Amino acid sequence: MHRWWRPSLKNWKRRSRPPVDIDKSILMSIPSLDIRRFTHPTSAEDRAAFVRELSETYREWGFAGIRGHGIPDTLTNAAYEDFEAFFGLPEIVKKRYHVVGGGGARGYTPFGIETAKGAQHHDLKEFWHIGREIPRDHAQADVMPANVWPDEVPGFREHGYALYEALDKLGSNVLSALALSLDLPEDWFADKTNYGNSILRPIHYPPITTPDVPNVRAGAHEDINLITLLVGASAAGLEVLSRKGEWVPYTAEEGTIVVNIGDMLQRLTNHVFPSTTHRVTNPPGEAARQPRYSTPFFLHPNPDFLIDALPQCVTDDNPNRYAEPITAHGYLLERLREIKLA
Repeated sequence: MHRWWRPSLKNWKRRSRPPVDIDKSILMSIPSLDIRRFTHPTSAEDRAAFVRELSETYREWGFAGIRGHGIPDTLTNAAYEDFEAFFGLPEIVKKRYHVVGGGGARGYTPFGIETAKGAQHHDLKEFWHIGREIPRDHAQADVMPANVWPDEVPGFREHGYALYEALDKLGSNVLSALALSLDLPEDWFADKTNYGNSILRPIHYPPITTPDVPNVRAGAHEDINLITLLVGASAAGLEVLSRKGEWVPYTAEEGTIVVNIGDMLQRLTNHVFPSTTHRVTNPPGEAARQPRYSTPFFLHPNPDFLIDALPQCVTDDNPNRYAEPITAHGYLLERLREIKLA
């Protein structure tokens, strides 16, 4: 039986010592939880236990597996087929959907652009961004551009946006549980994310054909947003940096969606919920010659939401780490410049 424990606030600071590679014989496990205990509970006690366990998992790992989410495999598989079909198109066709000067906000971003903060080399990936569909006369339309859709893949829009909406709903449920764990109303995040600049990002990591590649598929980084939901990664490679400074491989079981804390929620909670460093490594041997596909959903707050540390997350042991609040859009722009997308 998993033993849950609550670490002291003073121990939640990010470790400064360099990470070490984990001995693969060490058994370390990031917990997975069934969210039906929250959305369709059998008792009030079990619902409260889910909230507690989810909170404690995030306090320890910044990552959790979510089961029982109700997103059908048929939708996930159809979306992945369309994403793979797009990435299989000729380079000249894909680049028609690259929005020059758009900071990668919508459409296609070619191979060799995004670079993890502080990294010397760019990531080994190309990707597409699907954003929230809003009326073009909406107050946030100037910072949330219209989507771009590829004509060459007929189902891309239908399946891509259906997956977007399904993950957005799941993310809202996770945030509701976290709100309760912070002694906030269950619906506290609802009107702060209903027009969030959230992104679905289908990613293609091409095969690695030379042994001396100096960079990894995705360098060590933390996510920018509130929470990230990763559905249907097609291969191993994700590694999470533990509190002990060890890289822990994490390949979720079938039907489990990986959900991790991003920097915006870390800042909002004054690091009570840590945004954990993670990376996507290059596989050894012949496995490196296989492509890898993954599709994270980056759940953002509304662009005008002010990220300011919650009072209940500021204590004598955990003083406020941020001198000034910042809007979600302002923070996003800062981070996009750091990773060379803006």
